[in-house]
Formats: sequence, C-alpha cells, structure tokens
Amino acid sequence: MKNSTPASKEAMNRFKMQSASEVGVNLKQGYNGDLSSRDAGSIGGQMVKKMIESYESNMQ
Repeated sequence: MKNSTPASKEAMNRFKMQSASEVGVNLKQGYNGDLSSRDAGSIGGQMVKKMIESYESNMQ
C-alpha cells in the first residue's frame, strides 16, 4: 500500500487478521512468508467476499 495513511494501513491489517481468523489461518504480526499459497488465497477470498457483501448491503 504505497500511498496510504497509517490509519488505513492499520484498518486493512485488522481486516486481514479478522478474515484469516474466520477461515482458520493463524497469521502472525509482521512477516508471513511461510504461509502457503492455499492459506493466502483463502484469506484473500474471504476479504473479497466480505467486501462484496458490504457493497451489496450498502446498495439497498
């Protein structure tokens, strides 16, 4: 996140950690380079799912 504020970086990190928890992936603070592609994809997929749900609920 090149051009983001510290507050937005923190919010995105909390969102990522929450999504990881929801799919059962244990993330640690900082570097997670040992994370499998499958786990990383699960986290990203959960994040996208939640963003779409939020968007759809705000359209109503």
